[in-house]
Amino acid sequence: MAAEVLAEGGAAVTVYDAMPSAARKFLMAGRGGLNLTHSEELPAFLARYREAAPWLAPAVTAFSPQHLRDWCEALGEPTFVGSSGRVFPVAMKASPLLRAWLRRLDGQGVRVEPRHRWTGWDDQGHLIFATPNGTHTVVTDATVLALGGASWPRLGSDGGWVPILAAKGIAIAPLRPANCGFIVGWSDLFRDRFEGQPLKGIALSFGERSVRGEAVITRDGIEGGAVYALSAELREAIALNGEATLHVALRPDVDAADLVRRLSAPRGKQSFSNVLRKALQLSPVAIGLLQEVAKTQGQSLSSLPPDRLAALVNAVPIKLTGTAGLARAISSAGGIARDELDSNFMLRRLAGVFAAGEMLDWEAPTGGYLLQASFATGVAAGKGVLKWLKGTGPS
Repeated sequence: MAAEVLAEGGAAVTVYDAMPSAARKFLMAGRGGLNLTHSEELPAFLARYREAAPWLAPAVTAFSPQHLRDWCEALGEPTFVGSSGRVFPVAMKASPLLRAWLRRLDGQGVRVEPRHRWTGWDDQGHLIFATPNGTHTVVTDATVLALGGASWPRLGSDGGWVPILAAKGIAIAPLRPANCGFIVGWSDLFRDRFEGQPLKGIALSFGERSVRGEAVITRDGIEGGAVYALSAELREAIALNGEATLHVALRPDVDAADLVRRLSAPRGKQSFSNVLRKALQLSPVAIGLLQEVAKTQGQSLSSLPPDRLAALVNAVPIKLTGTAGLARAISSAGGIARDELDSNFMLRRLAGVFAAGEMLDWEAPTGGYLLQASFATGVAAGKGVLKWLKGTGPS
């Protein structure tokens, strides 16, 4: 996005990419349909960025979700709003959009140099790249760093830039997993039977927040869209207390009185699992989760009175003891501190060097907010460079 803005502004632009081909993480995002942005009203949209909202707001307002949709349309890839309010390209893939984008950049004179891994600056302040043909030094008038966070490092964003910038005195918040799964000490029996099974139509709650959606049991814990929505709060609680308790409502649309009534009906010769399956429409994995938690509490699920069992069904406590690894997280939190950037996304300590995207210290839930802010900060950095080159940017 920065390259496109710069090329449109008349600058000669080269994109150096560490990987053999461009936009690998963008293509990975497309595996789920490429959720580009979200259709909710802008005030609610901006609130998704939490404490980073005030300083991201100008960039996201200037290049808004509607601007992004118009941009896609101009590339021949129209978008639509899904039932959840999320915005996708009609093609539901990243590759057609990327191909059209790269063609347009090529037509604008933007060069793309793959297999160029940035390793810092030389004594004259020139960029240094490691390439298959040895070290390559590049002289620039301005530089945009868009090096990503540290999730999915095999796609190129491995956080290798952190020590380079830290050595220049730039404050960087530690990179941490965001939109990630969490570790749970499942029993071998539960893990072996239900690994990979989804919990559908549930509500998850932590503190005062509650979200609807789905989750998936993993070998080491739990992940999924509803979990990701609470991941920032859960991660911080674990960092502070060493653990966090997530509550799962397995039948969030059924009130306690109705659950008690259903559980108080005569069972006849039915097994207890059949009662839960038929009376409450619980899936095998949901029943297994209830049994797992009851065992950890030293209880027999079938011996619980209806009122206590009903309470458990819609408030199953799951103790989380850690976050899943950063390498498997959808995104990362942390990065270049806000105070290190001026209003045009230029690093205050490094004149003519700008930064954008996930390498900045912000995070957002899934739903299109990640890509939207990455696009928008790229646009803002590109505009900042043009101001810098024209001598109209802040000192």
